[in-house]
Amino acid sequence: MIITRLDRTQLPERVDKLADLLVDTVDGGASIGFLAPLDRTAAVAWWQERARAVAAGHLAVWAAYDGHRVVGTVSLAFPDKPNSRHRAELVKLMVRRDARGQGLGRRLLDTAEETARSAGITLLHLDTETDSPAERLYGSAGWIRAGVIPDYAADPAGVLRPTTLYYKRLGETAPTR
Repeated sequence: MIITRLDRTQLPERVDKLADLLVDTVDGGASIGFLAPLDRTAAVAWWQERARAVAAGHLAVWAAYDGHRVVGTVSLAFPDKPNSRHRAELVKLMVRRDARGQGLGRRLLDTAEETARSAGITLLHLDTETDSPAERLYGSAGWIRAGVIPDYAADPAGVLRPTTLYYKRLGETAPTR
């Protein structure tokens, strides 16, 4: 599989394939902000919004390809405040159901972390559904559990679930972005 960062011209061209991944991920039970079943039109619109954030420099998106199919993605969201240029939020780590268990989630996570480190980001943070497979991935990758918020978000079935907050320190260099 190939992982590539999508720039302001590539992301809009791949919205349909990214929407397929989003629908598959939500329908597979991953709690990433949507209820199931996720309408494909809504998934396309969501990725179109992300394309605008990439063009504005507020979001970086990587996609993993198996041939011409997008099988995974991860993003970094960058704050726009001057006092927070040293950090970013890891968001929307997704892997298609038929590509799980092969180390792709870890590769996507490593890609985002290394790029953040190279850009001078010294702190990453994220939230994920408590007791989810994603939580196990972050814990095994050295992320530090900061706490749990009860009833934080509804899972794809609409049931309120707790979320766990994590952070990871990357280094102590000055931001360059």
